[in-house]
Amino acid sequence: MLLDTYGRVATDLRVSLTDRCNLRCTYCMPEEGLKWLAKPELLTDDEIVRLVRVAVTMLGVEEVRFTGGEPLLRPGLVGIVERCAALEPRPKLSLTTNGIGLERTAEALREAGLDRVNVSLDTLDPEVFQRMTRRRRHADVLAGLAAARAAGLSPVKVNAVLMPGLNEAEAPDLLSWAVEHAYELRFIEQMPLDAQHGWRREGMITAGDILASLRTRFSLTPEGEDSRGSAPAERWIVDGGPHRVGVIASVTRPFCRTCDRTRLTADGQVRTCLFAREESDLRGALRAGADDAEIARLWKAAMWGKKAGSGLDDPSFLQPARPMSAIGG
Repeated sequence: MLLDTYGRVATDLRVSLTDRCNLRCTYCMPEEGLKWLAKPELLTDDEIVRLVRVAVTMLGVEEVRFTGGEPLLRPGLVGIVERCAALEPRPKLSLTTNGIGLERTAEALREAGLDRVNVSLDTLDPEVFQRMTRRRRHADVLAGLAAARAAGLSPVKVNAVLMPGLNEAEAPDLLSWAVEHAYELRFIEQMPLDAQHGWRREGMITAGDILASLRTRFSLTPEGEDSRGSAPAERWIVDGGPHRVGVIASVTRPFCRTCDRTRLTADGQVRTCLFAREESDLRGALRAGADDAEIARLWKAAMWGKKAGSGLDDPSFLQPARPMSAIGG
């Protein structure tokens, strides 16, 4: 198992399939984009599947989430999902995506074995979407969400980040829309993972701000810690149920004590935390001929050194060396 010195066990693996993205979200990367990883630096499809197999069959991983950048840009995505779904024991498989291209791939992903999706959508206004992402693709995201629901990739979760001066007043409208379409909405506090290092703690929209805004229109009942488990989102029952809304408060309410995640970057590095500044290289070991037992040993050693917390509750926190597009959300 992937145990750390604080007694936490990682059973949830996040796998970044690419650092590339077809949006330019203001809280993630600069308008001109980033210098992408060269193809030889990326894990191949076979290498990804092998590492997932080691994690599932030797290290106790039970859930695998494919992320990016934008994972739908990975040409071999459907095949990777199909091969991972064939593993024994079979892990739960999910995907975090911006939704562009999901309309044409949702059914194939479901048939390959994908269980569900998380789709990022920060606004209901196409013009605000263009300002936040620097692309006019709002309708494509809505179409992708509908296709995911039709394909049975449920529950379909929608991730939203609120930004001052852009969409900060939209929380109640987003929840009303999510309830209407039977999507599970989750608000995420803006995190310091932008490549241009423009994040500032002062003025960010906090979990408290979000909940106060939602309560102007909805009755929210805490679901409780027993139901939350190790999930990053605190959830509230909306107007007595059955709908729920979640808030991931990575900055103001860190949940490190119950963290059960391990991360694999697109270039084969193990990260013990989204905000870690250190990485452990598995790609080099793979390509040097290491067997599965050695890969498992290296992975265990990396996780054993996981820190107690992310450091986000420290006002002097320094941003990770790599932006979110390179390490996976």
